[in-house]
Amino acid sequence: MTWPSPPGTSITEGPLSPERATQVAELAVAARRADGVAPLSEDALLHVRHGGNETGSRDLVLTEDDGTLAGYAHLDAPDASEPDGDASGELVVRPAHRGRGYGTALVAALLGGEDGTAVRLWSHGELPGAVALAKAAGFTRVRALWQMRVPLARVPDAAPVFPPGVTVRTFVPGEDEDAWLAVNGRAFAHHPEQGSWTRSDLELREAEPWFDPAGFFLAERDGRLAGFHWTKVHPDGGADGGPIGEVYVVGIDPGQQGGGLGRGLTQVGLDHLRERGLGDVMLYVDEDNTAAVRMYSALGFSRWSTDAMYRHP
Repeated sequence: MTWPSPPGTSITEGPLSPERATQVAELAVAARRADGVAPLSEDALLHVRHGGNETGSRDLVLTEDDGTLAGYAHLDAPDASEPDGDASGELVVRPAHRGRGYGTALVAALLGGEDGTAVRLWSHGELPGAVALAKAAGFTRVRALWQMRVPLARVPDAAPVFPPGVTVRTFVPGEDEDAWLAVNGRAFAHHPEQGSWTRSDLELREAEPWFDPAGFFLAERDGRLAGFHWTKVHPDGGADGGPIGEVYVVGIDPGQQGGGLGRGLTQVGLDHLRERGLGDVMLYVDEDNTAAVRMYSALGFSRWSTDAMYRHP
């Protein structure tokens, strides 16, 4: 399918060929280098690299007449578990090709293909150009995700404290997937992205080069999984271009909350990243999750940047 586009360009919708997927990945790298922030989420990049075939998802590419890939947009299918049923996605325009209406054309194509469905788009880093585009297209800011960071030298090097009866071990691939998915689903039942993970979502990440079960911690009580802290290391995400650790996801089974389990697991992961020789750690947390923001702030984290979600009704 094709959509209206600025003169000298075309917008095509359909599955990405391997060659086109490589071009989209290169486009994302170029945008990250220019903007200082990744334009596409981990989910979107996994979709690009692995040729996701999710029913109802959409991929649009904007190319110039000479074949240059100048823009890309991805939209996930509406989540049936969400009461509003919105479709959510993201887009990126090559830095050297901005200011030509390419972003506006991609947004129009996304909206044009959603008959009666609201669309939500992420603005990673909430860059001025993306904010202006969203507002001009009639989008309203509905959610904010903070990226928080801390130098590990500022985090107290204290032994983690856990509630009575809790033991901690590392994740065992091939054995712990089902138990982890069950707790993750309950812990993030109201989270629009994390709580909907499937076995395929987990296995895709287990196959990624960064995956390290030695940094994936499970807390158990009475033989049952009570919570977890999964860490991640980015080879080039630090402020100086070097590696940076991430509190990838911390989750506590709702029936096991309290007693400092979340803080203890967070400390275990931070100690692990410190032992890896990393200088800084980052994490993402919803702006309105005041309890989590308070805990991370107490550990020395402060806001580094903001990702914002804009919704078109």
